[in-house]
Amino acid sequence: MNRRDFLLRSGAAVSLGLFAKGSLLAQTPAAAPVPAAKPAPVPPPPTVTEFKALRRNTGIFTGRGGTIGWLVNKDAIVTIDTQFPETAALCLAGLPGRNDRTLDAAVDTHHHFDHTSGNKLFKAAAKMLVAQRNVPGLMAAAFERNPQKEELTFPDTLFDEVWRKDVGDEVVSAQYFGPAHTKGDIAVYFERANVLHVGDLVFNRLYPYIDRPGGASVRGWVKVLEEVARTYPKDALLVCGHGKQPFGVTGTLADAALQRDFFTALIARVEADMKAGKTKDEIVKLTNLPGFPDHFVDDKSSRLPGNLGAVYDELSGAGA
Repeated sequence: MNRRDFLLRSGAAVSLGLFAKGSLLAQTPAAAPVPAAKPAPVPPPPTVTEFKALRRNTGIFTGRGGTIGWLVNKDAIVTIDTQFPETAALCLAGLPGRNDRTLDAAVDTHHHFDHTSGNKLFKAAAKMLVAQRNVPGLMAAAFERNPQKEELTFPDTLFDEVWRKDVGDEVVSAQYFGPAHTKGDIAVYFERANVLHVGDLVFNRLYPYIDRPGGASVRGWVKVLEEVARTYPKDALLVCGHGKQPFGVTGTLADAALQRDFFTALIARVEADMKAGKTKDEIVKLTNLPGFPDHFVDDKSSRLPGNLGAVYDELSGAGA
């Protein structure tokens, strides 16, 4: 083979080799890009909890959910509402003066999850779990509409209108006045301490939640608050389910009267708008109700449109 033939054959072989290599590379899928590492989830901030003594062995516990009320004396322990499991555990563990004693009673002011999701822990720690007779059915119906991760634990001691019990040197009573925030709200009263826990019958300086599927009645709520004012002493210390800072969750019956006045004004506003021919969509555009500056909110999370819609539905006879 002469030099010219050698070079031609060698060049062809190299070209074929390169072509084959290129074909092989073209058929090999490109390596998948490495996905960016997901940022580590940021844990929620820890719930701030606080025990606050009120008077004559009573107090409140604030954490996540509706305010828990408590009585601890040398002979008896009673609590009101149970919040959520994590804060229920903290409340039971830190309850001043409990020392692992069994509770004489735990009471639910109504059925909402932020007041009853800790029921399992309190029921295990108490001789009885008390509520108005409508509460178990309302709990089950609410869970069916909106399942929660917490297990339902129903109260085992039910009453229609009044429940009362001697607890050491104190007397605790609970009374149902009719549909208001729901169809099962009660006021719970430590008679000698003169401390009245009204649950969500009062949202202190907050636009409230009106639970029509849960049997709420705004006109009924007005009547209930008027009945509360007639039933209990004017100097009773009021404990509310929720409150806006700086007003907080304790106050007087004047705060319950303000809640009543808010509903009276709310009903009058909707009635006037309906009489003027406004539609529901027009009525619910209002985000702050004139005359109640302490309730003012400056963002889109205002509950007032929902309040207006609930009143419109109630006045027009729409279904819940």
